[in-house]
This record gives sequence, C-alpha cells and structure tokens, in this order.
Amino acid sequence: MLNIFNKSMFQREFAKKTGAVLIALSALLLPACTDNQQATTDDTTEQTETANDPNVTAKEVANNTDALIGKTVSIRSEPEKKISPTTFSISDKQLFGGENILVVNASGETTALPEDTELQVTGKVAKFVTAEVEKEYNLKLDPKLYVEYEGKPAIIAQSIAQAPEPGQITKDPSKYYNKVLAVPGKIEDVESENVFTLDEEELIGANDLLVLVPDTKKATIKDDEKVVVTGVLRPFVVAELEKEYGFSWDEGIKKKLETEYKDKPVLVATSVYPSEFPESKK
Repeated sequence: MLNIFNKSMFQREFAKKTGAVLIALSALLLPACTDNQQATTDDTTEQTETANDPNVTAKEVANNTDALIGKTVSIRSEPEKKISPTTFSISDKQLFGGENILVVNASGETTALPEDTELQVTGKVAKFVTAEVEKEYNLKLDPKLYVEYEGKPAIIAQSIAQAPEPGQITKDPSKYYNKVLAVPGKIEDVESENVFTLDEEELIGANDLLVLVPDTKKATIKDDEKVVVTGVLRPFVVAELEKEYGFSWDEGIKKKLETEYKDKPVLVATSVYPSEFPESKK
C-alpha cells in the first residue's frame, strides 16, 4: 500500500500496509539502515521529516504514474526479488494479479533484504529509464536486467527501513538490535507519559513490546490507540537508559520495569504517530 505526501522539515507521518487495503493518512520518512548500522537517536532525529497527503494502492500508482511522477510515496511490503545490489522489486500480493514495482536504492546506504519482514520504502515515483536513473543517481545498472521495468513505475528510494510487527521483535530481538525500525501496533499498558507497550495480537507465544519515549513532545500517548512507532531497538538496561536519555522514573515504575523487562528488547522512540490500519492478514 502506498501513501502519497509532500515534504516538510522535521518528521514524516506514515502508514502500515496490510494486503491491498488503504491504511493511514500520513507517513514517516525513516533513515536508511543496514544490518551493520549502529543507529543512534541523534542520527535518527537529524534525518526525519514530516508530511501529509492522500493514499493510493500499488495498483493505482501503476495505473496513474503520470499523475504521481515526482510525488514522494511510502510503501510497506516484503521484498519480492533482488535484481542487483541497488535494486529489488516489491508487489502487493492481495491485489488480483499483483503489481510488481521496481525499487531503486538511491539512499547511499547498503540495505539487506530480510526474509519474512516487511520493509518501509520511501521515495519518489518515476517512470524507470535505465540511462536516466544511472546518470542522475550515479549508479551502475545493467540494462539487460531492467527490460521488463523500462518505462514502468518505480520508486527511487531515499529511505529503506525494516518494519516488523511487535511479536516478530520480541520473539527474536537479536535480529533487530541497533536498527532503526518502524513498528505498527496498539498502545497498551501506559505506565506514564513516556512508558507504554505495543500490543502483540498476531503471533502466538510472542510478548508485547516495551516502548520508551525520551522526548514526550513528539508523542501523544493514548491507551488503545493504533500507532506507528519509529526508533532504535536495544536491550533494557535501566542504568544505561537513564544515563543516555535522562529518564527519571519514580521507584514504583522503575522497579516494575526492571522486574518485567530486564535485558529484554525495548524500542527507544524518536516519534509516535496515530495510524489507522486494519487487522493483519498474516
């Protein structure tokens, strides 16, 4: 599913794709990340922007490319096929005869394509012309690999990040530590204005994900609200988190957090945005 939006300076609201259904009213531009990236909160904050715009499906983008040329979109999808080190395809399998869309990684960062995890891809829509893309973005592309994509819609990605469900993270956090993530879920167990969990409803045996918000000005926390949280995943170690982010909890909350979450994964949020999305069909 695609979200169309315009640029502004600090953050980019974004949405979650599930099947062929339209979801949120906005999108968040995330910094590109790699398997080896050691992400920091400062890095994330410096690279975020904001925006609003109408939503369209992958099929609509494919059928109305002329109207969308130059528009920035955000799509959440598992990668379909790796074509080269800087290109891969994505598609919406829920759409009848799903549309394959080429993604060109122009972020300047190497991005691994994970298995069984969606990516959040943000970039401009363009009609793909190998020679033009090669020249404009200083890439080396073999024309023989792109015959089927020539003249068709493509996303020239400036940001690519992993977008796992809360349960995917809590079941195997080592896959996601020190990575910038975009995690959809429903707010639950609000302990304070900067402590809550994201409810896991999809994966049997998986736990909810703890979220900490260093800058509460960037988040409006409401119980049961559907949101997307962006941030960096790390193990929960109270002393380190208090030192690095200036958290100051009363003794009751602090003791509860240490008891329930010590050394478990915690998402240190850079932003929390309302997001209307349907139940997952996974």
